Amino acid sequence: MTPAARVQMAIDILDLILAAARDRGAAADVILARWFAERRFAGSKDRRAVRALVYDAIRHSGEIPISGRAAMLAVAQQRPELAALFDGSHYGPAPIAEGEAVAGQGIAPAWLEAAFEASGLDARERAALLDRAPLDLRVNRLKTTRDLVAPLFDGAEPLDIAPDALRLPEDTPVDRSEAYAAGQFEVQDAGSQLVSVLAGAAPGMTVIDLCAGGGGKTLAVAAAMANQGRILACDVDRPRLSRLMPRAERAGVTIAETLLLDPGREAERLSEWRERADLVVVDAPCSGTGTWRRNPEARWRLTPAQLERYVDTQAHLLDVAARLVRPGGVLIHIVCSLLDAEGAGQVERFLAAQPGWSAVPLAAPTGRPRGDGLRLTPLHDGTDGFFVAKLVRQC
Repeated sequence: MTPAARVQMAIDILDLILAAARDRGAAADVILARWFAERRFAGSKDRRAVRALVYDAIRHSGEIPISGRAAMLAVAQQRPELAALFDGSHYGPAPIAEGEAVAGQGIAPAWLEAAFEASGLDARERAALLDRAPLDLRVNRLKTTRDLVAPLFDGAEPLDIAPDALRLPEDTPVDRSEAYAAGQFEVQDAGSQLVSVLAGAAPGMTVIDLCAGGGGKTLAVAAAMANQGRILACDVDRPRLSRLMPRAERAGVTIAETLLLDPGREAERLSEWRERADLVVVDAPCSGTGTWRRNPEARWRLTPAQLERYVDTQAHLLDVAARLVRPGGVLIHIVCSLLDAEGAGQVERFLAAQPGWSAVPLAAPTGRPRGDGLRLTPLHDGTDGFFVAKLVRQC
């Protein structure tokens, strides 16, 4: 493909991504994968170049652009070599017209910028939300050690953030390795690993992962428990939960079982587990503002009404979780969000509504206190954005 044809292809893909963002359709990475699967003529270099153009354009605009061309023109304004490719050549984009619409630059829609500022994130912190994300692995201590996995990959760097964390060069094809097939590691952000460590799971515990999804934190907790004890992994999303047990089998995890919940009726399904858990992990559905480095178009999908629904869901799940914790047990609240409404504010609401509970300060190698919890940010900690709080039920 010519460089101009790559630009036009990126514009066409951006149009699909923008439409999906408006209509709550597929994510950008899914759209890209489908596009290239249907166009085998695009070689690996073409795919990498087009992907880079697409994500550069997505990261550039705070408000959702009116079109893929407007988004790409915004990037071209800052890169003269890119603007020169709007030359009307075969398969290339049409020449730039005077007064043509160009997407505006920004970090996020205006209402979200205000919410971030109110949550104590300055301009530098907000800008870092759109940096490129690193590639982190969690080495599975049930099968191997970090020292044994690190030499398998060029440039692997052990991280102090979490005991099993390795950081690799961004494009390392880890899923093709024999070690991955053997369950020796999982791809997991170092921040996600740290908040799992802070849950304090130990061998012999009874643990409930209330929002287990595909099982990333379930597997991390099982490793911390040395495969001793019991983990009940729950979720309302059947397809996501169905992926957990195959992952557990690959990882050698034998103490996990799954339970599909009905939205709004979680307490009913979990009635036999009331006051039985040593630890309940609530990795709650959230805005995902801390993960924009991986899916930057997500900021165009979020609305004030949707954020309010997330906050309500989190409050409901925390109240459900509180009934499952034994006296003296622990509830961990985790969100991959940097908005106080989902983090510090949510914990404040819980403590006001639940007598007999208290927040315990968290000692961690990174992160900063926020309200009654700990917050990680891409700028300060080099991880995805997280808020985590440890809540203890009094005996």
